[in-house]
Amino acid sequence: MRKSDSFKYPAQGTESRHPWSGDLGFGGSDRRYAYSRQSSFRQPQDLPGSPISFLPNDAGKPFLSRTSSSIDMPPEIYNYSFNYQKDGAFGDSNDSAAGGKSEKLSAVSAFRAIRYGNRQMKRLFLMIFLNVAYSTTEFGIGLISGRVGLVSDAFHLTFGCGLLTFSLFSMAASRKKPDHVYTYGYKRLEVLSAFTNALFLLFMSFSLAVEALHAFVQDESEHKHYLIVSAVTNLAVNLIGVWFFRNYARVNIVYRNAEDMNYHSVCLHVLADSIRSAGLILASWLLSLGVKNAEVLCLGLVSFTVFMLVMPLFKATGGVLLQMAPPSIPPSALSKCSRQISACEDVSQVSEARFWELVPGHAVGSISLQVKGGADDRQVLEFVHGLYHDLGVLDLTVQTDQE
Repeated sequence: MRKSDSFKYPAQGTESRHPWSGDLGFGGSDRRYAYSRQSSFRQPQDLPGSPISFLPNDAGKPFLSRTSSSIDMPPEIYNYSFNYQKDGAFGDSNDSAAGGKSEKLSAVSAFRAIRYGNRQMKRLFLMIFLNVAYSTTEFGIGLISGRVGLVSDAFHLTFGCGLLTFSLFSMAASRKKPDHVYTYGYKRLEVLSAFTNALFLLFMSFSLAVEALHAFVQDESEHKHYLIVSAVTNLAVNLIGVWFFRNYARVNIVYRNAEDMNYHSVCLHVLADSIRSAGLILASWLLSLGVKNAEVLCLGLVSFTVFMLVMPLFKATGGVLLQMAPPSIPPSALSKCSRQISACEDVSQVSEARFWELVPGHAVGSISLQVKGGADDRQVLEFVHGLYHDLGVLDLTVQTDQE
């Protein structure tokens, strides 16, 4: 088997190897080989790939018997696994016992994560504090003065503070290590937070368009100008947030990791609020000058601007959550790899090739191969892993079935 010259195959180094990969020629620090075969499970040549059971009363019975389509597992294994879990091997009993303590210390843990977090987390916490203080003040003034517009704007800011708080929580929670429940970790929580922010901004764009249509129908001479003070204050607070996250103040950005996606959503959130406040200020000023349909023009322009700003983020986060193919890998390259694997003399069929992004910058894949009888599937595995490793798929699972 020989690969195409378009994919450079990494040369075998002399670094130390793991026991399970010593006979395969895999590097010890290479994490891309998700398939491994224990040397202790080797069988005579007449029974290839049939490990013997380690159950005490069933030493002569095959533990795993390979068929042409699946792997049959005897029912005794389920009882063994159940007893293994009851003994606390996976920590279930300890988790249930410590559940109450973890809930009581959740607030303290969150505060510690913010206190010892990076600069962006501290800035976001300060931004949330300023917005909460302003929205509370605006809500109190609206209740005292009877201004419905101030109360409505205060509720809008409160809902936005809730989304920013969720972004801060996802930043702190994503640092947790993978466990037996979330085996991939908590990094995708930041993608979910960015998607939530994008969805909120799309709803805000739609509501501004409806408000512009309502202003076109109603008599603009009755427009309330007292909201200009609220808009100026809100603009000043949001400009502080834009300055905090100014490095992400772009429409299209290349996301290297999940943190970049979350920071970008926070920046677009405060930027959209700033544009909204600026639009209200401009509309009030133009109305004071006697310009007709000024509010319709300003609100429509703000709605269109927010929509165009947030749509790239909405598509990117939705693609990750829907497990679309990695945008960094061209579809033609994946198809070429599949054709090269099918051209191998030891491979009879390639099926169920799936590739997606767990988070930005972390491509995951799985593929199923039908290997011809008597062929050495170790060379096929090494060949397949090398192909997709060159494309950037470092987390690959390969399933092989003998004919």
